[in-house]
Amino acid sequence: MSATIYHNPRCGTSRNALQALRDAGIEPTVIEYLKTPPSRQTLAGLIQQSGLTVREAVRTKESLYQELGLDAAGVDDDALLDAMVEHPILINRPFVVTERGARLCRPAEVVRELLP
Repeated sequence: MSATIYHNPRCGTSRNALQALRDAGIEPTVIEYLKTPPSRQTLAGLIQQSGLTVREAVRTKESLYQELGLDAAGVDDDALLDAMVEHPILINRPFVVTERGARLCRPAEVVRELLP
């Protein structure tokens, strides 16, 4: 089984999801999204495949979220996607993709839904 993880090595949840994949015998493609951010189209696809709203995929705990005014009621999905592409730290993590689908693996145990 192939897998891709959009990973932040500084994030414990992301490290745990990566370890769960490896424990299942899967060596995933690791994309450190802070260094290599996904395109807007890829990000929108990940969010849609995961069954999330765009707002659910934003890291609301990042100070940048408030600084950019993204918490305002009128901020639409396009503005949120633009902000996440421009500032990848705003992308919640980790997203994992396998043949079984895509999930935001938060908590890390969600990765089990994607394993054989």
